[in-house]
Amino acid sequence: MKKTIQTIVLIISIVACTSRSTTAGEGDEKIILIKTEYGNMKVKLYNETPLHRDNFIKLVEEKFYDDLLFHRVIKGFMIQGGDPNSKGASAKKRLGGGGPGYEIPAEIKAGLYHKKGALSAARTGDNANPERKSSGSQFYVVQGKVYDNNALDQFEQKQKFQAVRAEAMKIFRQKKALIQQLQKEGLRDSINAIQIQIQEEAEKKVDQSQFKINEERRLIYTSIGGTPHLDGAYTVFGEVIEGLNVIDSIANVQTAPGDRPLEDVIMSMEIID
Repeated sequence: MKKTIQTIVLIISIVACTSRSTTAGEGDEKIILIKTEYGNMKVKLYNETPLHRDNFIKLVEEKFYDDLLFHRVIKGFMIQGGDPNSKGASAKKRLGGGGPGYEIPAEIKAGLYHKKGALSAARTGDNANPERKSSGSQFYVVQGKVYDNNALDQFEQKQKFQAVRAEAMKIFRQKKALIQQLQKEGLRDSINAIQIQIQEEAEKKVDQSQFKINEERRLIYTSIGGTPHLDGAYTVFGEVIEGLNVIDSIANVQTAPGDRPLEDVIMSMEIID
């Protein structure tokens, strides 16, 4: 019983500290009200991500987001909006490619996690966008799910495996001509030796400690929940401080192929603090 109480206290403390330490900066955090027919969400913008903060404030002041849609909704994952092309869009219109005509440099910060309620910047994929620049206007709010420790252990191992495999493929491409020549000569033992060498080199090049899920992050995902696989890949620049239930309500709407809600989920925003 004592251990359980200590764990609960630790969770509350970490969540509280995360909310402050991950939004540290000069001045108070700006609060944005996102209004929908499903209820309102109060969102705090982090001072640690000033480029995204200032851009979001500018767009809200310009009424950019008013009458836009949450055009992409995936239950158990997130709700996404901010495409200017969604304003008054017909049911068959393809959405998700619009923006204000510019991108924002990534501000991916350690300790800013994709917990439930995280406000994060959408972006194009790594192949077309290796610098991970954010869309100038599109954002998503995380719903995610709660994980148990076993699931997080498996996730940790999967991340390590994928990183080593990616590095191994780079080394393989460098040695591809040699391997092909050995195949022609039928030197199977030499090929096996090279494969072992590639694996060993890949494991040495990858800092596998970076995939370790620390206690703070583990407690967040086993209590609040979220989408840990997005950590370190997308900019988190705020969080919902009131109205988490609104995320659930929007995430539960029926969607068409392509994840657009069958009935429009319209938003408007204003600065309240």
